[in-house]
Amino acid sequence: MSYIHFDKTQLINLNYSLEKEIIRSNRSGCYTSTTIIGCNTRKYHGLLVAPQPQIDTQLHVLLSNVHETVIQKGSSFNLGINKYPGNYSPRGHKYLEDYDSEPNPKLTYRVGGVVLEKEIILDTHADRVMIKYTLVSSHSPVTLRLSPFLAFRGYHGLCKANTYVNKGFQRIDGGIRVKPYEAYSELSMQLSKGNEFVAAPDWYYNIEYIREIERGYDYQEDLYVPGFFEFGIENGESVVFSAGLEDVQPDTLLKAFADEVSRRIPRDNFENCLKNSATQFISRRGGETRVIAGYPWFGWWGRDTFIALPGLTLTIEDKETFLEVMDTMSKDLIGALFPNVGSGVMTNMNSIDAPLWYFWALQQYVIFTGDVQTVKERYLPKCKGIIESLMEGTEFNIHVQEDGLLYGGQDGIALTWMDAVTVDGPVTQRKGCPVEINALWYNALCFYYELSGDESKAELAEAVKMSFLKQFWNEKKGYLADVVDDGKKDWSIRPNMVFATSLPYTMLTEDQKDSVLEVIKANLFTERGLRTLAPSDPRYQGYYQGNQYERDNAYHQGTVWPWLMGHFAEGYLTLHGKSGKRFIENIVKSFDKVMTQYGIGTVAEIYDGDPPHRPKGSISQAWSVGELLRMQYLINKY
Repeated sequence: MSYIHFDKTQLINLNYSLEKEIIRSNRSGCYTSTTIIGCNTRKYHGLLVAPQPQIDTQLHVLLSNVHETVIQKGSSFNLGINKYPGNYSPRGHKYLEDYDSEPNPKLTYRVGGVVLEKEIILDTHADRVMIKYTLVSSHSPVTLRLSPFLAFRGYHGLCKANTYVNKGFQRIDGGIRVKPYEAYSELSMQLSKGNEFVAAPDWYYNIEYIREIERGYDYQEDLYVPGFFEFGIENGESVVFSAGLEDVQPDTLLKAFADEVSRRIPRDNFENCLKNSATQFISRRGGETRVIAGYPWFGWWGRDTFIALPGLTLTIEDKETFLEVMDTMSKDLIGALFPNVGSGVMTNMNSIDAPLWYFWALQQYVIFTGDVQTVKERYLPKCKGIIESLMEGTEFNIHVQEDGLLYGGQDGIALTWMDAVTVDGPVTQRKGCPVEINALWYNALCFYYELSGDESKAELAEAVKMSFLKQFWNEKKGYLADVVDDGKKDWSIRPNMVFATSLPYTMLTEDQKDSVLEVIKANLFTERGLRTLAPSDPRYQGYYQGNQYERDNAYHQGTVWPWLMGHFAEGYLTLHGKSGKRFIENIVKSFDKVMTQYGIGTVAEIYDGDPPHRPKGSISQAWSVGELLRMQYLINKY
């Protein structure tokens, strides 16, 4: 039995199995995602979700699903499952016997005397998904029929039946090539074995996605099925179905599938699951290397990239990828700011902390590799430009005050990582001098002085330290203000002060760090991360649920974020050393159980603030995974 495994009793229980989702991505920017039983519950689910740069910058669901039908002795058994209004059909999950994740997702079906295995894998470098079917045993001849469900739409949208879909197809070696709409790339569907394609174009109406119902979005879709592939399969035989944006030689598919399996890190324990997950956030396309912030609906984000990157790459000794991403991101720098949202039409630059996390990421590179020279040669001019631009003042009223503190904000705009905005405006605007921004600002100035020897930046750093302690620290309260704005101080207990305890350069004494960490531990700490607001605050919301407006109002008002735990752990270990190791080690170990929840083999974006801290948001988040890997690295150091 593999590390991640589900049995028949779990798989046929829809209340259980539909909450478990898989996500696999490749280096070309594609992903495949569905539930462990193959029933899509989100509009973002699909077997081949790929970029279509000729259309826009988002991903597109091309192949939504494939339904398999086992035909034996004149009887047909459909193994697929869709949700329709009022029912699930055809309910093929009832034939499921087993789900294994090692070395890749594998479903085992039993239909009478037929035992059939189904495995799914993405081509590492091509826009292609491969599904391998193996007939383990059968007491009589078996024919397998495959019906592909096509969407061909942006992954934020839904497909509706229409009369302008192109129902034509071209026969190619081992299969067919289709292009339902002119703007799209052609999709080649081929098999490793000779087969018959039967054209039977039809629409399947009102397929429902239950997670979109919960999220308050449109949830019904019509999918187009051009026909079906049919072939005989022998005992012990394996046949690979391929769907990709380029043709392949059918006789190479079995080897291609085996080669892909051999490249995978075994998902045979918790740490290897994290390492596997880490590699899935790296996308190489068009000469750029980027970090996808989360799956299934995020693109690349500036802030998330710098926070997640050290954990995703340096902890697994992949400094080359780290540098590739930093080189790509450095080209995006405009003045002091990086693009915050890196995909879609809503690209913006409103992130005051992204340039400061850029410094931190470079610091981590030096800490992990000792390679100061590369940082000086490739990135020091960028660092200098960021600091000088901030000192001169830039967009969104971002500027350095006379006391050295970094200020930012305009009414109606959220600049920090707590950036949820509703029709009412920013939920947590935090205009003024936020605590983590100035902790990061001080750290950046000190690191720049370390690299450059520029005495003026050391003098500015000292001024920032004096002002920070004067403005943010309260001896009686024993913690730091969250935001200071023109003398007004927000004493909400939030996790943003944790960075003043964890960054390489910090302004706090050990006693002050200890006090801050204890306040966080008493008010914000959970087994899944840090709450974004103390439960004692009247604005606290313990559950992340409802429509978008309701979710956005809870996003940073109590919701738990795992990535924050990385900095809590670093501050705690820096202060307590070996005596604090067991406490942090137990935190990391507690995440072992999430490997079979929500996103299988990975870590969610957020969790409810109240017990039992159910996973919410995206099923796999880059900085959640990255910071857990970095926590493990910190533990190993001690």
